[in-house]
Amino acid sequence: MSVYTPVTSSDLDAWLARYAVGELDALEPIAAGIENTNYFVTTSRGRYVLTLYERLPAEDLPFYLNLMAHLARARVEVPAPQPDRTGALFSILNGKPAGLVARIDGAPAEPPTLAQCAATGAALGRLHLASQSYRARLANKRGPAWWRQAARAVRPFLSPAQDALLQQELAYQAGFAKLKLPRAAIHADLFRDNALFDGERIVGIIDFGFAATDFLAYDVAIAVNDWCDRGDGGLDGERAQAFVGGYESVRPLNAEERAQWPALLRAAALRFWLSRLYDLHLPRPGELTHAHDPSRFEAILRQRVEAPPRLAEPADAR
Repeated sequence: MSVYTPVTSSDLDAWLARYAVGELDALEPIAAGIENTNYFVTTSRGRYVLTLYERLPAEDLPFYLNLMAHLARARVEVPAPQPDRTGALFSILNGKPAGLVARIDGAPAEPPTLAQCAATGAALGRLHLASQSYRARLANKRGPAWWRQAARAVRPFLSPAQDALLQQELAYQAGFAKLKLPRAAIHADLFRDNALFDGERIVGIIDFGFAATDFLAYDVAIAVNDWCDRGDGGLDGERAQAFVGGYESVRPLNAEERAQWPALLRAAALRFWLSRLYDLHLPRPGELTHAHDPSRFEAILRQRVEAPPRLAEPADAR
């Protein structure tokens, strides 16, 4: 559990006065996530999730929150941000920017079925179709420039073999930012714990704290690396086919996206290996913090280098 900024009931009572959500009934820390402070909030009029943004600067928050509102209006499975009485989607709570979103009832898929992989792929396709009409832009703060910066920071903690893998992959990905692929707002963190299900039906995509303007196919690769991992770093072909098939039922990948698929999977593995190394070796002071094991994404990256996965031909090309 990560609670970097504690919030008491009296703190929240005063803050909620600006919202038309009724009286506070319950406040419960959420036992997940390492980037922000999150609480379940129950009031006399509804159930919400309160997020205090620990790393995101206030000037960037309109991108994330307005994106969620945009997607919710387009009927994408996304929790809608709750505006306050002035229409603002966030304000300061205990010194941190904070916002309230509708709570979605559902549970993560663990492990995901083929049907759940396909449903998530299709939902991500709908998200991408809707995001292409979202006008705001925000550079990916965990993009190639950050990869290089993080690599320098974690290098003293690596074994020679790990350092060799990292330097080789950074060299391989040197041209990543120059790829000519479709861009729009992406989720950039659609792991299993950020999708909620009611049975086989996806009911919510949550946690947009890494959203940015980037390659749409890179967003798919980020998700596939997590959803379709066999557990040893290898890719489960059936789940990958189901996920990408669901996605392409809504938004087919173009020829260049398909050609770059192995490199995109490697870039996604590199990004999350680095972020987990950073959080493990250079943690922030916090209360009840938890860092994910970086070895999982080291194994995924090694597998993607040694056995580059290829996409099946689209149905209309067979």
